[in-house]
Amino acid sequence: MSTPRFLDLPPGVTPQKIETPQGTFAALEALPVSGVVERWPALLVPGVTGSKEDFIAVLMTLAQSGRRVVAIDLRGQYETPGPDDPDAYTCPALGADVDLLAQVIGGGDPVHLVGHSFGGLVAREAVIDGRTKFASCTLMGSGPGGIEGRRARNGRKIMEEVPALGLEAVWHTRFEPEALANDVSDEIMTFLHRRLLANSPTGLARMTEQVLSMRDRTDELRQIEVPTLVLYGEHDDGWSPDTQAEMAARLGAECVVVPGAVHSPAVEAPETTAAALVRFWNAAEKHFLDIRSNSL
Repeated sequence: MSTPRFLDLPPGVTPQKIETPQGTFAALEALPVSGVVERWPALLVPGVTGSKEDFIAVLMTLAQSGRRVVAIDLRGQYETPGPDDPDAYTCPALGADVDLLAQVIGGGDPVHLVGHSFGGLVAREAVIDGRTKFASCTLMGSGPGGIEGRRARNGRKIMEEVPALGLEAVWHTRFEPEALANDVSDEIMTFLHRRLLANSPTGLARMTEQVLSMRDRTDELRQIEVPTLVLYGEHDDGWSPDTQAEMAARLGAECVVVPGAVHSPAVEAPETTAAALVRFWNAAEKHFLDIRSNSL
């Protein structure tokens, strides 16, 4: 469970609703506090049990690089409504949602795409399906296939317990003890409880099944001409650092290891994470412009 350390929105960050042909998505939008929007926008996609709030700590810094940055709740997640149809929550279906969001947010410009954990699997689908030309793709704390280790064991229990017991019971048996063990504040505890109960039970169970069973599509992603960054915490317990490093090598992608971070670098090491993203995005844009200039 990705747990933000604060909920107060930084300067330049506001709640928004993003309208798409597939419905309305809740978002946090960040714009430069000073200066103008002169670079391509970015779209940030959270993990299964997360939400747009997981990116609060990096939003202002990312926007100050001169771009619009939008973090979303996926379909059926927290403040974005979703149907009771399990097929709406597969990686390909959610990837198609991300395509539409990128097209709306970009307004004709390429969009930098960042997916955290399960969000990385969804982002990968959006890149591979070819519906949208992305400026870059960052896989943050995400791997080539199904999630591993302790988080896989917890995921299997969540997948079984949500349909059988309901979200309130799963909060008390699984999520609340984890939050208490991590000594989160009362404010954050209240938020985590509210966020979990707002999820679509169907969506949570199906997305958990997807993060457990997703097949390896690394070779397919490598065939897409998009600058790719693999970024993860040095102590990641979702996909091991070795697994993610191997994936980066297979992709021919840049690889950034965030010191001190575990599975949520944007929460655990926001400044390091934001700096790495901005540097990567700026380099990707320069590369694109150099190619366009050479082709003229």
